[in-house]
Amino acid sequence: MRKPNIAVIYFPGNNCEEESLRAVLATGMEGKIVRWNERRGIEKYDGFIIPGGWGYEDRIRAGVIMAKDPVFDLIRKEAENDKPVLGICNGAQALVECGMIPGLKDNVEMALAPNKNPFVNGYYCAWVYIKSTEEQNRCIFTKFIEKNEVIPIPIAHGEGRFITKDKELISKLIKNKQIIFRYSTKDGKIEESFPTNPNGAVDNIAAICNKNGNVMAIMPHPERASFIRQLPDTTELKNKFVGNAKAMEDPAPAMHVFKSMKSYIEEEIL
Repeated sequence: MRKPNIAVIYFPGNNCEEESLRAVLATGMEGKIVRWNERRGIEKYDGFIIPGGWGYEDRIRAGVIMAKDPVFDLIRKEAENDKPVLGICNGAQALVECGMIPGLKDNVEMALAPNKNPFVNGYYCAWVYIKSTEEQNRCIFTKFIEKNEVIPIPIAHGEGRFITKDKELISKLIKNKQIIFRYSTKDGKIEESFPTNPNGAVDNIAAICNKNGNVMAIMPHPERASFIRQLPDTTELKNKFVGNAKAMEDPAPAMHVFKSMKSYIEEEIL
């Protein structure tokens, strides 16, 4: 059986495409950075990642210009054929702006609003914790992540606050089990206040999947927390391997997002 082949879609202004591809390759998948205007033949890829950055300088609002690009029509079609799509940070914003997330209606249902926290107005970068809130088989990106598992991971955004004017939407997402990760404390407590919730997202939402579970928008950066060496010095997991250069290249918990993607493609697509 051939290896899963992932397209990391690069838009002008993205800056996390190399890290995303590195995580893809580290799991044993194949992959390529594909420019937004290289649309011909995109259907040959088994899955897609929309990486972080500032696509088109985030003019108007984050992700909205990216979301209008014709490539998203093709990616949407591939997602309807059950292929996985992962949007990270700016990619998550674009998935929301094009309506693929949460995907309950054929229009935009949410937005990623400017951060709300007591210290920083705008861009905020920090290490946080997210908690997996659903069973492993709910979303294809969490097959190797246990329910209630807490993962150290960084955020780096200015507009990361999931919000909606639809008062019933959050209840629907909870009922459908589409809220995959929530911001939490190190020991898994869901606290709405800063710094546990670093941007003021409603219901502490860090990641949402579509109803089918094959498309996920996540604001934190799993590609920046996929190797032990990437973790901060305050993480005991890293301190355990200090002085062991080989062990520092071992996968960290966030790598399981990409490992889960690989397993799904091998079982369902190939």
